[in-house]
Amino acid sequence: MFNALQVLTVVVVGVMVGVEFSVAFVMNRILDALPEDSSQLAHAHGGRMLGTLMPYWYIGSLVLVAAWAAAGWHRPGNGLVVTAGVLLIVSVVMSILLLVPINNRNRTWTPENRPADWKQQLDRWGRLHYVRVAVIVAAFALLPAALVA
Repeated sequence: MFNALQVLTVVVVGVMVGVEFSVAFVMNRILDALPEDSSQLAHAHGGRMLGTLMPYWYIGSLVLVAAWAAAGWHRPGNGLVVTAGVLLIVSVVMSILLLVPINNRNRTWTPENRPADWKQQLDRWGRLHYVRVAVIVAAFALLPAALVA
């Protein structure tokens, strides 16, 4: 059962990291290349769609990592799992405090009501998202490392 928890955790966190990596390095570049109104509308739609799904995925990943850490408390490599959990907590706090407020504004914008600084706000979100991706990639990398520790 413990091995199944480990595999499930690695898969769930890994796929989440893949989605966020894709958003940062593929989707945002595609969306930014669209004509101005299309770009902003696409970002707003993406914010609505992923903004609804990702909180569950982040919290679910954190719960799985916490379960692994608790179940494997005295096992080798558990310090790596705990560190991964701390990094996921950092990513959740960062999301709530920094990224979600921008996303919540963006998801309601249309060409008629968006603020004059909408591009700067999306650029800030993008920079913060790069940092969040680095944090969750580090968290993810620690999980398979814990399997072989």
